[in-house]
Amino acid sequence: RISTQKAAEQLGLNVMVMNVNGDGWALEFEDGVVMDGTKVEHVREAAAVLGTYCDLIGLRSFPGLADRDRDYGERVMEAFIRSCRVPFVSLESATRHPLQSLADLVTVTEQRRTERPKVVLTWAPHIKPLPQAVPNSFAEWMLAAGMDLTIANPEGFDLAPAFTQGATVVHDQQAALAGADFVYVKNWSSYADYGRKHPGARAWMLTPERLAGTNDARVMHCLPVRRDLELGAAILDGPRSLVLQQADNRTWAAQAVLLDLLDGTHALKP
Repeated sequence: RISTQKAAEQLGLNVMVMNVNGDGWALEFEDGVVMDGTKVEHVREAAAVLGTYCDLIGLRSFPGLADRDRDYGERVMEAFIRSCRVPFVSLESATRHPLQSLADLVTVTEQRRTERPKVVLTWAPHIKPLPQAVPNSFAEWMLAAGMDLTIANPEGFDLAPAFTQGATVVHDQQAALAGADFVYVKNWSSYADYGRKHPGARAWMLTPERLAGTNDARVMHCLPVRRDLELGAAILDGPRSLVLQQADNRTWAAQAVLLDLLDGTHALKP
């Protein structure tokens, strides 16, 4: 949020930040219901009113990780897009994180040593189930940019096929890392057994020893990162880490998108 806020302010915009759950009414998203329960305002009015106050709206929402069809239907995002009537940008949704992925693509483009580097997206351990939004988007953007993408994850944790067409998907991290130029580390919960957390798999944490078979790969993570659980501290603190460059590029990526939306050219493609 802060990177997008900084980007907007650098463009001379006035920014209003609102936590809908805490600063607004409880929203109803279903049509055709009698609102005689706990929901106070319908999203149709809420989004439309915000659109009269704002020239551009950015929204961040998260999945419940209980109902795959509901989450992948992007109910919250789609409702705001239909009703707000102003340019709209996703700051992260149930299934995608496009501003992060644009920053990631900028980072890879800046740091690559060949025209088509080998990029590995590898699953990492975590203490709780996380959404698939970041890995979905990363895979989608790397493939759209023509990168040589390999995805490594445990059995049962393949991403949705819609996001991985054209990638090599394997279940052996060490084999995937061979010859890699970039390694992107990220946890995600199961798509097939939706929302399930892996019961263990601590052996998937990336270590310097695992990197030995790469092409002196640079290592990426969207942050925040759990040190010595998702990613070894020796890597994070070492010369191969690009996590701070990624974080810095979040601002410039957001600034480019906001400017594009405001001037109406829409030159940037998702």
